[in-house]
Amino acid sequence: MNSGSSTDGRPLRLVVHDATRPVLGPVWWFGGRTARLLGRVDATFGAHSWSEALAWLSAVAAPRRIGAVQFWMHGRWGGVRIGAEELRAEWFSPRHPALPALATLRRRLAGPDALLWFRTCETFGARTGRAFAREASRFFGARVAGHTFVIHALQSGLHLLGPGEEPDWPENEGLARGTPEAPEKARTSWLFRPRTVTCLRMKIPS
Repeated sequence: MNSGSSTDGRPLRLVVHDATRPVLGPVWWFGGRTARLLGRVDATFGAHSWSEALAWLSAVAAPRRIGAVQFWMHGRWGGVRIGAEELRAEWFSPRHPALPALATLRRRLAGPDALLWFRTCETFGARTGRAFAREASRFFGARVAGHTFVIHALQSGLHLLGPGEEPDWPENEGLARGTPEAPEKARTSWLFRPRTVTCLRMKIPS
């Protein structure tokens, strides 16, 4: 774990990655550490569960506000995974046990311009992905970003949604097989796919 060292009052820029993955976990750790050394983020954390990730986000460098969080982990349509545990739109419902921790993160966010960027495979793809984006932006009252393709060093299908907005990207964007209602396989990111950024970019393009 790395905690932020800046005390200038600027909203925090954070990265949380899945530490349970034997190959990608160390890659994400190294990427986060490099970004911090370059001054692009303030703190990084490798989580073994969503409860661990949310506890860290609730406490790191408190009471400073959080301006941006990037989630580096695996995803599926409408979901973001740490290990086998998957954050989905249902987590924002009043009876879900994770709701108090999610609400704590919401209170720490620096208003509607704060950003939660799910740098995960196909999380915003198909019908369930669009629904997840809408519910997340409404719950957090902040901007959310995510992808409709399988991502790697190249990350295609990047979309941004603000609170109160509706998804406007095609339900079938990034789909290789299946339908928006029942997706089966996503396309892999490539240079000429729509809305592609590289893994080195730490800010959403204009």
